[in-house]
Amino acid sequence: MFNENNKTKVNMMQGVISASEKLKRKNKELKYICIGLDTDINKIPQHLRNSENPILEFNRALIEETLNYAAAYKLNFAFYEKFGEKGFDILKQTITYIPSDILIIGDAKRGDIGNTSRMYAESVFDFFNCDSITINPYMGEDSVLPFLEREDKLNFILTLTSNPGANDFEKLKLDNNQFLFQKVIEKVKSWNKKKNCGIVFGATKIEELKDNIYSFDDLPVLLPGVGAQGGSLENVVAVFKENNKFDFIINISRAIIYKGGDKNFAKTAKNEVINLNNSVKSILI
Repeated sequence: MFNENNKTKVNMMQGVISASEKLKRKNKELKYICIGLDTDINKIPQHLRNSENPILEFNRALIEETLNYAAAYKLNFAFYEKFGEKGFDILKQTITYIPSDILIIGDAKRGDIGNTSRMYAESVFDFFNCDSITINPYMGEDSVLPFLEREDKLNFILTLTSNPGANDFEKLKLDNNQFLFQKVIEKVKSWNKKKNCGIVFGATKIEELKDNIYSFDDLPVLLPGVGAQGGSLENVVAVFKENNKFDFIINISRAIIYKGGDKNFAKTAKNEVINLNNSVKSILI
């Protein structure tokens, strides 16, 4: 079992490294799969549902089996916040099971006026001890600055998301004929002075990825949408390979964590991550 004491020992042995460096190191190991812990009590194996803390037990088993193969873990805060105080406890405890050399993304999609954003940053980074966060930038620069001040963190800023509703705003045309998401990419690059910015770009938007990847420069990319949402891992990885760009992670949630529904669910998830990593390697190498 990997607990907080183990994490402290890893920090002492390795030294604390920045979130960006954690991602780079995993990418150099040819690990590109981010496991989304969007844990739904109604979807976990039946044998766990009568345990004292079924969601935590599910998460712990998954992490213990997959930690040698994951590039990152992404925890969707909504799946925990719905339970109130107990959910926050599960979220915080789950994070302690993740080794300190693996990127932990708090998928909270924060973004508000500056002082409120500062409180959000202190919550996600200081209380929950996440390395990274997803941010909604649509209130502008002052709403993201409290996150950008954290040089050791990594801020994945929404640009073009994987959902159908991305067309409502993100693909609106501006007066200069740019799409709004393209303007966001420009802004993120200008905000990236501490090299702690990345972008979220939906894997379901493959044509837009092909047309815009040249503009990403050195921004790391978090790609949701592979698996249940219909995005193709092979197509996405091929685009990055063709453009000689290798700083990315592909988030997959349901297709990994619910791959098996019996008592061997964690081992089944591990095998799926191994298979996905091998699929990525077969394209990149």
